[in-house]
Amino acid sequence: MRMKLLPLFGATLLAFATPAAAQGIPGGVPEPLRGAWYAGECTDPQAMLVVTARAAARIEAEAPARLLRFRETTDVSGWTLGTGVGADSPRLLLRQAAEGLETVEPDPKLRDTQLPGPASPAVWRRCPAAPPALAMLHGEGVAFLAAFEHLEAACSGGGQGVTPGACAAAIVAQGDVSGDGKLSVAELGRLVRGGAWVIAAMEGATQDVLLGAVGAGTLAGILTGRLLMESMDYDNDGLLSAAELAHDSVAFARATGTPAGQPLRTQGLTEGAGMLRGLIEGLMAR
Repeated sequence: MRMKLLPLFGATLLAFATPAAAQGIPGGVPEPLRGAWYAGECTDPQAMLVVTARAAARIEAEAPARLLRFRETTDVSGWTLGTGVGADSPRLLLRQAAEGLETVEPDPKLRDTQLPGPASPAVWRRCPAAPPALAMLHGEGVAFLAAFEHLEAACSGGGQGVTPGACAAAIVAQGDVSGDGKLSVAELGRLVRGGAWVIAAMEGATQDVLLGAVGAGTLAGILTGRLLMESMDYDNDGLLSAAELAHDSVAFARATGTPAGQPLRTQGLTEGAGMLRGLIEGLMAR
């Protein structure tokens, strides 16, 4: 069971902590356009659009989810054009409007100089609060969608002064719900559930599949959190600190070894070493 948890947790955090394809967008999507937007009535919206600095996720009741991570954003005729990661470079146009927000998914055949093109804009509005059903199903995923952009900034080569310690501190800061500066099993589980939602959305899951992914991520998150705690809680206080997460990543330069002794047989240790390495790489990025 534990070995099966590694692909989920490792893929989740490696996907969001490694250097991202999104580059060249220092300002990203303008602040007024970010946040949650809804199509239809606030009491029973037809769809939800969540916009972050470098991503946009569209969730509907029946249609597959659509999550774009922008590798660049530019200004085009009064619109913000986000160009997504991927072979087909999907695009999304956004602009502020009297009704709230307008978006256009332009025809792939149109050049940027021809945008926005003939397509009619979709209209989105703010709501005082997210409908409870949407909040329960998508809250952790949406929170993680924004959080991993902070992780990328702290853990990838694109940031200034990137160190393992800074990356570990960012992971703790983004996952620390209680505010005690450490991560509990429940807080680690929340990261896994949020990551499971984002991965499912990136794969175009429908809302029922998203629900299943979050449900599966609940058990996986608890077990993975316990495994991490058992593996990395060096002071045995039941919590993971940034120092514990970054311990060997920071200390390896001082681990110079000794010429005494003889090499021992290491066959049979690969599985255990691989397990721990996968956990550390998932947290600390590469």
